[in-house]
Amino acid sequence: MADTVLGEDGLARPAWASVDPMLREYYDTEWGMPVTGEQELFERISLEGFQAGLSWATILRKRPAFRKAFADFHPDTVATYTEAEVEQLMQDASIVRNRRKIEATITNAKATIELRNDGGLVQFVWSFQPDSSPAPRTAAQVPTTSPESIALSKALRKRGFAFVGPTTMFALMEAVGIVDTHLVDSHRRGSSGVWTTLPDGSTRLTGN
Repeated sequence: MADTVLGEDGLARPAWASVDPMLREYYDTEWGMPVTGEQELFERISLEGFQAGLSWATILRKRPAFRKAFADFHPDTVATYTEAEVEQLMQDASIVRNRRKIEATITNAKATIELRNDGGLVQFVWSFQPDSSPAPRTAAQVPTTSPESIALSKALRKRGFAFVGPTTMFALMEAVGIVDTHLVDSHRRGSSGVWTTLPDGSTRLTGN
């Protein structure tokens, strides 16, 4: 039996996106859609890092505050943050006050700028896109890591990034459309335009 929930609008969604209006809106309009801008991708990496050990709902509710605290995640601005800004952010109750995660965001802004000399963050991250995507029918079938997320994690760490573990990077890959882990019965399955779902539930890259 699939783990989708049929909403009052007649559309099927996974359980995590079927109750909370905020999560439902995020699922219906943003999660799994391609992110191809540097600033936007830097934001997603930063928020996924802050999410480690917490619920995504917590991070999503705080996203406006995170954007204010980190200059809309403009890498060039965040890269200039000093210890004074770190201390100020540690007093900001509207965000997650975790020193290591705050410092990692600054570190990652600097690493993002460095990557511009080698194709840029977007090209780098998307280069780890696999040839196929999962086709889960139940929540239990959704993986939490992949060979590609493990490789991406290692590659980003070599480039100076922090808080980019394999599980965090797989969550990023799901969120920005690099893989499609929408449940097969979900109304959002295949909606990104990146992946084409075949009749047997398997996928291929659109255009291939």
